[in-house]
Amino acid sequence: MPETVPLPLDPRAVRLDATAAGRDDAILQCGRALLEVGAVEAPYLDAMLERERSISTYVGEGVAIPHGTLAAKDVVRHDAICVLRFPEGVDWDGERVAVCVGIAARGDGHVRLLSELAQILMDPGRARALREAAEVAEVVRLLQPIEEDQ
Repeated sequence: MPETVPLPLDPRAVRLDATAAGRDDAILQCGRALLEVGAVEAPYLDAMLERERSISTYVGEGVAIPHGTLAAKDVVRHDAICVLRFPEGVDWDGERVAVCVGIAARGDGHVRLLSELAQILMDPGRARALREAAEVAEVVRLLQPIEEDQ
């Protein structure tokens, strides 16, 4: 059985009461959170917008997972995620997004991060709990890998 590894979430990259003017503003806020914890360099923010223009990062259950293009991996310093909760929601091309989980990964690390996030977020109960979380510690707990033996 593969070992589950905690997601690289710095509590400083969690914002529970964010507001955004729209999709691109929400994506840039995710990028800035990753920048503030030293995970990326500034050009990564443009790469996140470029990714969104090519394919939507909305995944359902009120969640989007914005991330940069493969070409931007050179400006990623270390793997990291951020979590921004938008209690009032953000219009994401006609979908309502309440939570953005931004990703930055070196190499092909984004594949593992996306896979682990998908496993967590495909559980409607966990996705709802994430949308409703009021404490940073609760967000961190909800984004830990699901243990197979439970």
